[in-house]
Amino acid sequence: MAGMIYQLLASSALLSLGVYHLICTSRNFLKSPQSYSAKPFYPFPFSPNLRLKHLPLYLFMLFLFIAFLHQSFTSSDPDPLVKGRSPVYRFLTLNSAAVLFLFFFVSLSFLISETTSLLPFPPDLFFAFGSALFFLHYSVSESVASVQTSDLQAKCDSVSARVSALASLMFLILACQPKLFMAEVGLGATICLQGLWVLQTGLSLYVDAFIPEGCHKLLDVVTGVEGSTKCDLDESRLRAVAILDLVFVFHVIFVVIIVMVTYALVAKTVGMKRLGSYEALPANSADNNHIQMKALTGTQA
Repeated sequence: MAGMIYQLLASSALLSLGVYHLICTSRNFLKSPQSYSAKPFYPFPFSPNLRLKHLPLYLFMLFLFIAFLHQSFTSSDPDPLVKGRSPVYRFLTLNSAAVLFLFFFVSLSFLISETTSLLPFPPDLFFAFGSALFFLHYSVSESVASVQTSDLQAKCDSVSARVSALASLMFLILACQPKLFMAEVGLGATICLQGLWVLQTGLSLYVDAFIPEGCHKLLDVVTGVEGSTKCDLDESRLRAVAILDLVFVFHVIFVVIIVMVTYALVAKTVGMKRLGSYEALPANSADNNHIQMKALTGTQA
């Protein structure tokens, strides 16, 4: 039950962050397409209080710190259901905790850079840091997937690693081309996808109603340690993996809908300012021009 609660909190944090970034990205682009430039994090635009402008970043750092503590504490728990037994599990969990701490440290550095003059780092540098951190998360997730005795959990970790690799690519593109709007939209969509997949992982591993047919929860009989989920027959395992692949496609479709709806709502609220647009001349200006033309015609006559 504790594992599912952690997955639910992590999913809520990632999904909220992704939607918030999509809203702010669309708003930043639609307000001024010519001067648009991507940002690693957007201050809260609807708060007159300067302290509350960085409230989303404070909440994100709080979730990162909670996740870091969770991974650090669980690293001391024995897990005989992982290949190599408890020592392997302990080092892999510490690797995940270290990656989360790096995310927290970079977020703290960005907050200091935004609010003080102690770290005058450009946004491109933080995009490069984000690319490196997500690639590191991809590497750790692949390592975790390779030692799982549960084929279902290994599949979930492998998909999560690929999503992290895609996020790393988006960060790298933005570090090189910060004015590329579609790359920033892709970054927000990737974070939303990661949040949805974290939720799907928790449902597929810990909730009986969502465990595929032919699979069951693992339980170490000697120590009573509850693990994730395993499929006994190859046919059941292949069926469960195919179901996860299909569910992942549905999550991608849902993320595409989120992106389209978010952009449409922000465009309706802010109003689109297209490149090369022009405004109609005021009526009094047209009248003045008409009078000047008549005066000029009379003079020539």
